Amino acid sequence: MLKFKTEQEGFWAGSFGADYIARNRSDELLAANLQFFGKCLARAGRIGSFVELGANVGMNLRALKVLYPAARLNAVEINETAAGELASVVGGENVHVGSIFDWTPAQKSELAFTKGVLIHINPGELAAAYDKLYEASARFILVAEYYNPAPVAIPYRGHDDRLFKRDFAGEMLDRFGDLRLIDYGFAYRRDPAFPQDDISWFLLEKG
Repeated sequence: MLKFKTEQEGFWAGSFGADYIARNRSDELLAANLQFFGKCLARAGRIGSFVELGANVGMNLRALKVLYPAARLNAVEINETAAGELASVVGGENVHVGSIFDWTPAQKSELAFTKGVLIHINPGELAAAYDKLYEASARFILVAEYYNPAPVAIPYRGHDDRLFKRDFAGEMLDRFGDLRLIDYGFAYRRDPAFPQDDISWFLLEKG
């Protein structure tokens, strides 16, 4: 049984995290992700390796596997049920099952990213999460999360202290002096063709 230091980690490792799988697995989401990552990474050129922190069953990595078929894919996932499915996408040897805080990357990836993950991390542990993203990246960092100019907590499916909005990318730019902003954008949940979940994305590069 995995042990965690925050309530948020235990929340996603348990039954709620397992239930999340069924809500976030569809051909429509895969299509939307193909369009999403194509737009996010348009200025990055060819990328040879990716690592996703909080990959769930790998819907983001499935899209990247199509867009970058020769790339090496790695992932960190806290929910054991999701990690089992994720292994079929990237290979079990490329999946770390556990908290990102207990993970040390064996090698850097050209791009390290989160998509809808930092919003669920205990705010007191965000600095450590930023450090993990930075350490895992050889060149690029993609932050795709809910944006708010000031930190705010909002209820999440009947639960308090499980979803937080803030300027995650801005905080990373302030924390790491060699990072620079390459591109940014927004994906709207009412997009008629490729809806996402009101995600603001920021592509950062190490200088």
